[in-house]
Amino acid sequence: MSPAFGAMEVEHYSKGVLLEPFVHQVGGHSCVLRFNDKTICKPLIQREHQFYETLPTEMRKFTPQYEGVVSVSFEEDEDGNLCLIAYPLNGDHDNLETLDNSDCEPKSKLLRWTNKKTVLLENEKVSKEWVRQHRKEEKMKSHKLEEEFEWLKKSEVLYYTVEKKGSVSSQFKHHNPWSMKCHQQQLQRMKENAKHRNQYKFILLENLTSRYEVPCVLDLKMGTRQHGDDASEEKKANQIRKCQQSTSAVIGVRVCGMQVYQAGTGQLMFMNKYHGRKLSVQGFKEALYQFFHNGKYLRRELFESVLKKLTELKSVLEKQESYRFYSSSLLIIYDGKERQEVAVDSDPEDLEDLSEESSDESAGAYAYKPTASTVDVRMIDFAHTTCKYYGEDSVVHEGQDTGYVFGLQNLIDIIKEIRDESSE
Repeated sequence: MSPAFGAMEVEHYSKGVLLEPFVHQVGGHSCVLRFNDKTICKPLIQREHQFYETLPTEMRKFTPQYEGVVSVSFEEDEDGNLCLIAYPLNGDHDNLETLDNSDCEPKSKLLRWTNKKTVLLENEKVSKEWVRQHRKEEKMKSHKLEEEFEWLKKSEVLYYTVEKKGSVSSQFKHHNPWSMKCHQQQLQRMKENAKHRNQYKFILLENLTSRYEVPCVLDLKMGTRQHGDDASEEKKANQIRKCQQSTSAVIGVRVCGMQVYQAGTGQLMFMNKYHGRKLSVQGFKEALYQFFHNGKYLRRELFESVLKKLTELKSVLEKQESYRFYSSSLLIIYDGKERQEVAVDSDPEDLEDLSEESSDESAGAYAYKPTASTVDVRMIDFAHTTCKYYGEDSVVHEGQDTGYVFGLQNLIDIIKEIRDESSE
């Protein structure tokens, strides 16, 4: 492939949308990319695409909004740097123009991102000499980052100081290690297949974290079974083993990833799926407690909203005929930004829009009331979902997905335990 990163080529990309890493991916193995602030995209898997195309109305509030399909292509320069661009299917540029791209980078800029670094090239005053020198400097800087990332890949629970600047750790401020790992793997796959194909279909989905300033995300693998009906014997055995060795077999749910803000230290805590698999039922409960704790106090005001949504989702799934959500995940998301706290004896206007439940952090006139917080509960990842309405599956199931519902009920019970124990 010929290099495509000089100033002369930048205009070529103005017909498409430049894709960036999606930094709030905490689980899964499929690479998720940022299309714009409100939209993400991921490689199209036919079964998942079919699920979104035929989604029952009552389930739509519990899944990301589906926004269509785009074609993604890439170019590669001599250093192995890849630039991923989303184009409308069949050259119909109206498809992309109907989406709100006002928050994307200006068309005069080109973002290049790789498994080593991110470089921004301005359209103006970009010379070959400047690019060459910049690459040399970036290569020198990247050595320390590579050493750091090797350590990250071996660590299952990590803490990052998000306010810190000017150090190696600050360069990961906007990239959690799991999203970095998925990006590396996706780029490597595309690079290996470059001789055979340079166009991929991606589906566009709602960015569930866009409304939150500091998204805290919990990814839970749901159900007592993870392998699809079409899994090979090797894959089936591997998935059964993972379930048996984790909380999936016991309570129908396990931690697949977590990102939570620690207000007390100004850090983000990340937990990956490998740690989640090792947890006992008690360890799972402690991880849930940690997700709702910001390092200073337990976010008790979140419990009722989460429980209400989980109970409603359970009721919806109990009515779904034939669906099986094998290997699907459930996301719980809330804003980690420290809530406003107002003294009880404050001016009445200061108490507007506050929740009725006291956080009981202090006593008497200085007891505090937390602001009401928005919590989101959504199902994601449907690559192995099956239903008799698909019409082509060799195995047809009847009734509700009892494994998934079992996991939901246990999740509800454990959150209730945490709520009740914390209020004693």
